[in-house]
Amino acid sequence: MNQRGLLPLALTQGDPSGIGPEIALKAFFAREAADLPVFFVVGDPALFARAAKSLGLDVGVETTTPTGAAEVFARALPVVALGEAVNGLPGDPDPLDAVLTIRSIERAVEYVAQGRARAVVTNPIAKKVLYGAGFKHPGHTEFLGELALRYFGVAARPVMMLWAPELAVVPVTIHVALAEVPRLLTRQLLIETGRIVAADMTKRFGVAAPRLAFAGLNPHAGEGGAMGREEIDAIAPAVEALRAMGIDASGPHPADTMFHAAARDRYDVALCPTHDQALIPIKTLAFDRGVNVTLGLPFARTSPDHGTAFDIAGRGVADASSLIEAIRLAGRIGHPQDVRPNEV
Repeated sequence: MNQRGLLPLALTQGDPSGIGPEIALKAFFAREAADLPVFFVVGDPALFARAAKSLGLDVGVETTTPTGAAEVFARALPVVALGEAVNGLPGDPDPLDAVLTIRSIERAVEYVAQGRARAVVTNPIAKKVLYGAGFKHPGHTEFLGELALRYFGVAARPVMMLWAPELAVVPVTIHVALAEVPRLLTRQLLIETGRIVAADMTKRFGVAAPRLAFAGLNPHAGEGGAMGREEIDAIAPAVEALRAMGIDASGPHPADTMFHAAARDRYDVALCPTHDQALIPIKTLAFDRGVNVTLGLPFARTSPDHGTAFDIAGRGVADASSLIEAIRLAGRIGHPQDVRPNEV
């Protein structure tokens, strides 16, 4: 993957008291062995310099601009400064840092809109810490939808996909109580999600005719209505509607038989009604290598598939594998033709 001549990727700081600084430094340290594309961090340069020193990592840190990141990348971790220092310590988040965490995400998306970066990779955030700073979204995914409108003028409907070489899954409903899923799982939601997934699998992943497999909500996919009608009233009609649009969709399939090796060979993406139906199999198969990909945006965004891990922050034991995979995947799906300067 020789991408040195392309625009760099913008990596957000994440919560500065989590493992984000450590895994960013480790990913940079592994850049040659992992053959990573050029990336820069949007954050506090002093934070990363302190982290490198305290963790004993032989990584230099240099303040730069998005334009200068490629030149710096050969010798040091490029950091585009936010202009303010962080307050929190490893494992001890400070609410005052929430504004910087949010600003880092905003700046990263803005750099892509300006044509100064090719894609966004986000380090983990702690939503509870952000709520005090006015963050009103359930998570990264929904916030990125707002930023797509702000910086690209596109009213996007973001879709979360978890990707690994072994499996790609989409939770159709995400952070909601199980009791709410039957009400939320409408035919229209399923159709809209399926269309977005199919479009981005072709546009970003190069799959000419993606195969979408829909899981049932109930045991045995409802067993003909004996254990619920969601499959009959919502999922099956949505599959038929997608097929009428020319999309290779199938289901509803019993979720308990969808994820063994032979079954996975029959589809490219599994779409599951609930969060855990989708995330349990991919975290079982690829716990350290899964990547969170946001589909449906006018820019590419990936993220490691784990949280801030405050309990191990600053101890030097954080595994950077998922972030490394997220950076590598962003380099693959962040196409240069997607970047268009924002003239507003």
